[in-house]
Parts: sequence; structure tokens; C-alpha cells
Amino acid sequence: METGKHSNSENRQTLWVVTELYYPEETSTGYYLTRLAEGLTVDFQVKVLCGQPNYSAKGLKAAKKELYRSVEIYRAAGTTLDKDVIIFRLINMLTLGISMFFKALRHFQKGDRVLVVTTPPSLPFIAAFASLLKGAGYVLLIHDNYPEILIAAQKARENSLFVNILNYCNRWLYKYASKIIVCGRDMFELVGRKTEGLDIPVEIIQNWAELENVKPFPRAENRLLKELKIEDKLVFLYAGNMGYPNDIESIIDCAAKLQDDERFFFVFLGAGVKRKWLEREIVEKSLKNVRLLEPRPRSEQNIFLNACDVAIVTLVKKMWGVSMPSRTYNILAAGKPILALTERDSEITKVVEEDRVGWAVLPDEPEMLRQKILEIYENRNEFEAMSKRARQAALEKYSLETALMKYKKALR
Repeated sequence: METGKHSNSENRQTLWVVTELYYPEETSTGYYLTRLAEGLTVDFQVKVLCGQPNYSAKGLKAAKKELYRSVEIYRAAGTTLDKDVIIFRLINMLTLGISMFFKALRHFQKGDRVLVVTTPPSLPFIAAFASLLKGAGYVLLIHDNYPEILIAAQKARENSLFVNILNYCNRWLYKYASKIIVCGRDMFELVGRKTEGLDIPVEIIQNWAELENVKPFPRAENRLLKELKIEDKLVFLYAGNMGYPNDIESIIDCAAKLQDDERFFFVFLGAGVKRKWLEREIVEKSLKNVRLLEPRPRSEQNIFLNACDVAIVTLVKKMWGVSMPSRTYNILAAGKPILALTERDSEITKVVEEDRVGWAVLPDEPEMLRQKILEIYENRNEFEAMSKRARQAALEKYSLETALMKYKKALR
């Protein structure tokens, strides 16, 4: 019997999942790539090439090689300096990239399939070079589009030499990919333009909600609301990364406009490069209607995602087609209405409007946001119906099972 199982394993095609973050990391990309790899083990002999923990599990030294839930994991060495300091982040990318490249050359085999995520931006090039040298085929999984995300974050100028070089390199990367997978319909359009003339198939596979762990929970029983003593407020929650691509500024400007209105309260929970700025703004503007909390483990999502009436998802200008915040799907799973700060026709806007689970306003428009919040208060009797639609959308459209079916089909 054991021999038969071994034989079936040998007959399955080897699929390499190449990602900086993987188990025991629970940060967004680490979580999604871990669940994806584990879910594909029935159809593929799955192996993972990743780095050591450097985010939520930073400081934990994981095994260089281990078998975990039927996935063979190979971890490359690299520096784990403070990622919020740009020069340190670049050093981390360089050291890890070199290490992963040589591990890939050592372990990739002719005929293997490679799925590589585009975070960090150097990673797909490393995987592509190694794949081509070893005769493996690679599929790009685009979580963030470069250089567009750098332009939106004001870290690069449009039409600069750097951006033009990166666009040229991307054309090479796309040209030799066997397929490209994106996380949203706006991303599909953008990547379609970027790959025009290359005849590369592009498919949409959205991320998913953690339906087994995140679900609606009675507001009156939420211990975080009780701890903060804000049960009588209309609570808006921003939970997640506070990075350059996220419009935190508009929420704070809006909160300042509403600080004398005792009906509203804003809770921020998470980490990122904008967190220190946020701390200063709360103190300097004496914002009594804002509370900033420390990041909490993924296992507590059901508590903090339910500690609000409305959840906020934000992107800055020029992020159309660039990225899709994965936290959106767990907000839906918790049955929370969404207030999205995003450009028109973005994937977030489409989700909010098509499933009738919230509202969308343009980024960098704090006064428009204030008016929308007042409108939301007047229509708060709609929350219950929105909550039911949000949970239903998560169950029907954004489950792990739905995503795995699409990945299996795309990777065959």
C-alpha cells in the first residue's frame, strides 16, 4: 500500500512555490502561499523555496529543510534587517535573492513547474533565470504590480530612467512566463496592456477568506469594544498594513474634522512605515476619537474584525490595477460593511458595489469621506442586510476551495 502511494507521488509533476514568506509566517503573503501550497499537494508534488521568517514570526529560526503537511520546504539564508528602513530592505532582498538563486539552480529540474509570487520585486526574476537555466516552466503570481506601486507610493517618477528600465525587464519576464495569474479584474486589464503582443495567458484568481476562523460575532459580546469603552459609538476599523500604498492620511484628516462629534470613533490596528507618522498625528492633533492598537496575531482576527460597525480598506491614488488588499475577504467573512477609499472601477470598488456590501469614495478626499461617514450614520439601519450579503459573498465567491479549483486548473 505504501509503495503505491509513493508511486503516485513520483508520477505527479513537481510544483515549486517560490516566495519570500511561508510557514511559520502568518503575514498576508506567507499565509496565502502556505495554504495554497498545502492545498495543491493532491495534484502536485509540492516543494517550496522561501526565506527565513522576517515579519510576524521574525526571530524564529526555522529548519533549512523540512517536510510540513506534505510540502517539502527549502529555506534560503538571508539578512533579516529592519524592513521599514529602505536600505536595510534592499540588503535583505539582495542577500536572500542570491541565496535563493543558488538553491533554485541546485534543486529545480527539467520539466518542473514553478509558481513565483511578485513580492519582493526581485524574486520573480531570480525564479525566472533559474527556471530557464534548468528547463523548468514558470508561472507569475502578481500580488503587486511594479513599477506602478513605486509610482503610487511616490518612490519613483513616471517615465524616469529607472521606471523605463524596470518596464523593459518586465517585458522580458512576461515573455518567457507560461502564464500570469492576477488577483483582480483591474489588475487583469493593466497586465493585459503590459503584455500586449506577447500572447501570454492571463487569469484572474482572487484571494480567499478564512471562513473557518472568521465569522460574524455579536457586537454586544465583543471584548475589544468593551476594553476600549466604545460600545455606544459608531466604530470604524482600519486593520492591516499601514504602508505607503495605503491612504491613512485621509482617515486621520476626516477624524480631525469629526473630533467634536461624539457619535464616531476610529480604531487602527497594525504595523507599517506609516505607523510612527500616525502616532505623531494622534498626539499633535489631540484626537480623542482615534485609538491606535498594536498588531494582533492572525488567531485573534475574529475578535478585532468584529470590533467595529464598518471596516475601512484604503489605497492611495494611482493604485488602480496595482494591488488588491487581501484583508477585504476576511472583512466579508466577518460580515462587516466596507468603506473603501479607492479609485473608480478598482477590484475593491467592484466587490463593494456588485455585492452591495458598502461604500466607495476616492482617496485623498477627506471632506468627501466625512460626508460619506455622515451618510453612513443616517443609513445605519442597512448594516444588518449588508452583513448578511457580505458573509454570503465570502461563502459563495471567496472560499479557499474555490481558489484551489482555479489554481489547479491554471497550473495543469
